Amino acid sequence: MTTDPTTSATTTAEPTAEPTAEPTAELDPRFSSPGAEPLAWSTARDRLRTARTLLLCTVRRDGRPHVTPLLAVWLDDALWFCTGAQEQKARNLEHATACVLTAADGFTDAGLDVVVEGEAVRERDDAVLRRVADAYVAAHGEQWRFDVHDGTFHQDAAATPALVFRVAPRTVFAFAKAEPYSQTRWRFPSAVSTRSG
Repeated sequence: MTTDPTTSATTTAEPTAEPTAEPTAELDPRFSSPGAEPLAWSTARDRLRTARTLLLCTVRRDGRPHVTPLLAVWLDDALWFCTGAQEQKARNLEHATACVLTAADGFTDAGLDVVVEGEAVRERDDAVLRRVADAYVAAHGEQWRFDVHDGTFHQDAAATPALVFRVAPRTVFAFAKAEPYSQTRWRFPSAVSTRSG
């Protein structure tokens, strides 16, 4: 699916604080210790909530991948991030909205890495964006406070407005690296972007 983040419509319904149904966890025994159990979704969700930075992977028009670190927040069962309209990731999302966000800690024998596959959908509703802006401050501090108007984030008068995107998970993988190590997958069949117009 493709969309232009500078012209695409917003989601038709404002996100709510109510959690969705718990997804079913599937353990991959090929990459798990004998006797390992699938992780609870709450474990992966908490990892996403507390991640300081994530890696965002998008695809250029010529098919080459592009990866960049960024700050994100978990709110209303989705990850949210912002970017300048002229940045490479925003240009990539103009033609291909599929993306991957990864929370990884760099350790090989401890910790939990979580990979989220989904679609980046631009949000324009100022009321929704104010809630996202508050979540940025709560997660990352006052230096990440944004003003909201005209469907974008603003930090000062001279700065370029930032577009805001929501990524609802379609598939999530979690890699537990301490014993017992494991690979757990969750699928979200209902995580389909709803667009207007």
